[in-house]
Amino acid sequence: MRFVIQRVSHAKVTIDGQVRGSIQKGYMVLIGIGQEDTEALADRMIAKMLDLRIFEDADGKSNLSLRDVGGALLLISQFTLYADCKKGKRPSFFKAGEPHMANELYEYIIRKCKEEVSDVERGEFGAMMHVELLNEGPFTIILDSAEMGWV
Repeated sequence: MRFVIQRVSHAKVTIDGQVRGSIQKGYMVLIGIGQEDTEALADRMIAKMLDLRIFEDADGKSNLSLRDVGGALLLISQFTLYADCKKGKRPSFFKAGEPHMANELYEYIIRKCKEEVSDVERGEFGAMMHVELLNEGPFTIILDSAEMGWV
C-alpha cells in the first residue's frame, strides 16, 4: 500500500465539472493499493499517517499532527502509484490491486479515517478526476508499506 501525503492549505477534486470533495488545511492523500494489501495493513498505514508530525508548532518546528491542528483529509485512489516503468515506454500496473478488491479497501480506508477525523472528503474510485491543491511547504511524504517492512 502506498500513500502520497501532501500537506495542503486547500485541495479539491473535480469529476465531470463538479466538485466532488474539497478541504482547507490538512492532507491531500493519493492512495495506491497493491495486490496483497489488507484491512490490517490499511489500519497501520492510517495510524502512521494520522500520527505524522508535519505541521508547524508555535516555534516553526514540524511538531504537530493532523489531529493536533484539526486538519481535514482529501483521499484520492490512484492505482498509478504502482506503475512499473522498468521495461519499455508504457508503464505496467500488474502490481496494483484488482479493481474490486482495491475499491473495497479504498472504501474501508475512508470509513476508518472518518472515525478519526471530522472532515474527510474523497474522490471516486476509477473516475477521471482533476485534483487541485496548494501544497504547503511544500511538504510531501511517501508512506510505502513495503519500505516500512510491513509486507
